[in-house]
Amino acid sequence: MSPLPPPGAPMPHYVSTAPFDPMATETMTAAQSRIHLASQKQLMWWKFKQHRLALASAVFLIAVYLMIIVVEFVAPYGLHTKNVDFIHSPPQRVHFFNDGKFVGPFVYGRTMSLDMDTLHRLYSDKPGDVQPIRFFCRGDAYKFWGVFDSNLHMVCPAEGGQMFLLGTDRLGRDVLSRILYGARISLTIGLIGISISFCLGIVIGGLAGYRGGVFDLIVQRLIEVLQSLPSLPLWMALAAIMPVTWSPLVIYFGITIILGIIDWTGLARAVRSKLLALREEDYVQAAQLMGASTPRVIGRHLVPGFMSHLIASATISIPSMILGETALSFLGLGLRPPITSWGILLTEAKSVSVIAFYPWLLFPIIPVVLVILAFNFLGDGLRDAADPYK
Repeated sequence: MSPLPPPGAPMPHYVSTAPFDPMATETMTAAQSRIHLASQKQLMWWKFKQHRLALASAVFLIAVYLMIIVVEFVAPYGLHTKNVDFIHSPPQRVHFFNDGKFVGPFVYGRTMSLDMDTLHRLYSDKPGDVQPIRFFCRGDAYKFWGVFDSNLHMVCPAEGGQMFLLGTDRLGRDVLSRILYGARISLTIGLIGISISFCLGIVIGGLAGYRGGVFDLIVQRLIEVLQSLPSLPLWMALAAIMPVTWSPLVIYFGITIILGIIDWTGLARAVRSKLLALREEDYVQAAQLMGASTPRVIGRHLVPGFMSHLIASATISIPSMILGETALSFLGLGLRPPITSWGILLTEAKSVSVIAFYPWLLFPIIPVVLVILAFNFLGDGLRDAADPYK
């Protein structure tokens, strides 16, 4: 044992002068360090990638929404192009080989005959009439976004030929092209409607949860009244108010506003419940003491804390708006021609006899189902990714 220093002498310095290493007491692997130092956004992205269906749905929806921007280029025919010689023509099969030789994608030409007993048109392929499918070709003229004229298409039928991959309707219009054009209306009406619903839900629900009192009581009773009403009859009643003399564009925005106004109640309740829990936090009280106004406290301090949950809720709400527009248009109370949507296309298949003879007129229901499933899977993935520590 070393002797004690004399009184008044400085004590020896036993603290190490080496640089401090916070990882010296606990060694982490590279993978652990990567997760430990990751940001919140990185953790959410890694959690979202683990949901394979959500990731595939996101890719599918991005592709669909990019497609509707250039739908005139993607569609093989124009929206109103009529082929009077091929009314109610069934879908054509795409072939690659003819007589054992590779030709590339092509369809066979068709001949039409009339059944004198039932007066139905009967179509049969002509094996010797090979009609190659053209790509990046010139076809029906169109006005791209109403700005400039063009006739360039991604895919076209052969010169002087036909290509009806999903058949034709009662006027000889290509069903595939009309489905692609209808996607522009049916998909955008969901986005615009959820934007209106999102704003109303955040503002009304945020004020109800933050202020409380009489305003909260009135909002809750209003929400209960709206949610107690049957959705479809309410949509029908509000849609029937719009005059028939309105232009299709005005009716489109009217239907969008109706869907947005009706669908805000669920989001408003979610925002209210979150704000009731967060308004007592210390950082909210600190902002109030510093003189922050109510909109600033809600918009800058409260809403960003659960924005991921709001996005997930909004994503799940979009399919209900798409279904609402489809149902209203199918019943003849929503959008009207010449506007084309998936609901309007389904009006061609109202009759059982039409479905029995021309089942391909039900094809517009396929993109409705696919898009709704994709939004639901995407919403599930976003909801899980919103809490990456779970």
